[in-house]
Amino acid sequence: MSVSLYYNAHRATPLAEAELASVARVVAAHMAAFPYDDEESLCVYDGDMAGAGEVLAGSTKMPHHPGRLMPVIAHVLDSVTELRRAVPGAEWRVHMDDLDVPWDEAEGYALPGMRDADLIAELAAVMDEDAE
Repeated sequence: MSVSLYYNAHRATPLAEAELASVARVVAAHMAAFPYDDEESLCVYDGDMAGAGEVLAGSTKMPHHPGRLMPVIAHVLDSVTELRRAVPGAEWRVHMDDLDVPWDEAEGYALPGMRDADLIAELAAVMDEDAE
């Protein structure tokens, strides 16, 4: 079974050139810093895939390795937070399948435990036990 994180922004006006450049910078910085070459990363759809009124949309398939799940979630949500801040005046929806990811003006998008080192280590240990 696969779980994905989806993100999209709607507004009446299309992205301006400066906003497109900001989005491109966020995506490039995310890709350069993404920790796993063999996992799906931030994937922003090209304009042809966007729906009506959608100015930005994308998705990321979550890793099957439990020890990579939280780092990937944190990295992608940090990038989506930057995207939201680069595209003002849009209505955003960020969700993991049926679970909406809440927005906090100060913190951005976050899920409980996504930066918890003990939880990340515990999840990684589950995969290590399965490998034995």
